[in-house]
Amino acid sequence: MEDNAALLVVVDGANVVGSVPDGWWRDRRGAAERLRDLLAARGLPGHEGPVEIVLVVEGAARGVASVPGVRVESAPGSGDDHMVDLVARSPGRRRLVVTADRELRRRVTELGAEVTGPRAVRP
Repeated sequence: MEDNAALLVVVDGANVVGSVPDGWWRDRRGAAERLRDLLAARGLPGHEGPVEIVLVVEGAARGVASVPGVRVESAPGSGDDHMVDLVARSPGRRRLVVTADRELRRRVTELGAEVTGPRAVRP
């Protein structure tokens, strides 16, 4: 359920997982599940107030289940396009996209979203 008072945090799963060379490429789905569980446990460190976290996965990570505190969405095509669509569909609320992808950052900031890098959610 969408809470317009909550900060919408859209996490670029592939980009955040890929930011740490921990062997994620051997098990992309498992890496996405570990990120989901980390997000569920930690939320958005340093942020006060309610958050709605959406983890966007693509490719081999499609099909990862949501858990309390983190909604997982499998991008039907491009993960970047799906994240831009999520931001565009929520114009009346504060939105934060977690990614290091320069082009994605440009696209979502044009829609009024804020951006931060993977370190905001990964220790």
